[in-house]
Amino acid sequence: QVQVVESGGGLVQPGGSLRLSCAASGFTFSNYVMSWYRQAPGKERELVAAITSKYNTNYADSVKGRFAISRDNTKMTVYLQMNSLKPEDTAVYYCNARFSYGPAYNYWGQGTQVTVSS
Repeated sequence: QVQVVESGGGLVQPGGSLRLSCAASGFTFSNYVMSWYRQAPGKERELVAAITSKYNTNYADSVKGRFAISRDNTKMTVYLQMNSLKPEDTAVYYCNARFSYGPAYNYWGQGTQVTVSS
C-alpha cells in the first residue's frame, strides 16, 4: 500500500523556520522524483522544490535562497527546510512522488498547513 505522509507544519512568526518531512512507503523511493508543492487559499497549487533520484534540485524563484529540499533514501523521507519565512509562504504544503522513468505513477500526500503570522 502506497503512503505519502507529510508532517512538520504549524504556526511560525515571520522570519522563523520550519522543517517539513514527508515519509513514503509502498514504492521504490529511490526511483522517484520527490517534490513539495503548496496551495494558498484562492490560488493554484504551485511547485516549491523538487529533488531527483540523482539529488539534482530545483526551486521556485520565490523560495530560492530560503528553502532547501533534501532526501534520505534509506529512510524513504524527503525534507523541506524553510528559513526566513514570510506571510506569503502561508499555504498547505503537499508532498508529491513522481516516477522518474515515466508518467505511470504519481502519488500525493494529504498536505500539512504552514501559517506564517505574527
